[in-house]
Amino acid sequence: MRGHFAAHIETALDLLWKRAGASVPEWLPMRYISWLPTAYDVAARFTPNGSGRSNLYLILLDYSDRRGDDHGVYVGMSRYSPAQRFDQHKAGIRAAGSVLKRGIEVLTGPTLHLQHVKRSEAARIEAALGQALADAGIRVEGGH
Repeated sequence: MRGHFAAHIETALDLLWKRAGASVPEWLPMRYISWLPTAYDVAARFTPNGSGRSNLYLILLDYSDRRGDDHGVYVGMSRYSPAQRFDQHKAGIRAAGSVLKRGIEVLTGPTLHLQHVKRSEAARIEAALGQALADAGIRVEGGH
C-alpha cells in the first residue's frame, strides 16, 4: 500500500475491519509496542491470593512528543472493568492526568489473570507491578 493515495488506504482498512473486526480479540493491542513481551513477562510474576471485586489494568500512553520510547504505561486498579475505567479516565471522571492527556488504549492481555481480586491484594500488586515494570525499563505512571 506504500505510495497509494491515503483515501485508498483508508477504504481498504475500513473493508478489512468490516470483514475481520469480529475475529480480533479484545486483548490484542492495535499498534506495535516494543516492550509488550516484557510487560507480559513482568505481569505473569504476580498471582493474587483470593478473589474479590478489584481489577488491575494497564493503559498504553503516548509519549511520541518526548525523547526515548514513544510509549509508556499507566498502572491502575478499580472495581470497574479495565475498559470501563479507561472510558472514565478519558471522560475526566476521577482521571489521572497522564491517561486523560496521553491514554491510547487498554492493554488487557498482560493483566487478564489479575481481575476480580481482593482490594488489599490489588493495592499491593498495583504498587509492585508498577515498580517491576519501571525496573524493566518501561516508562510507568500510576501504580501508587
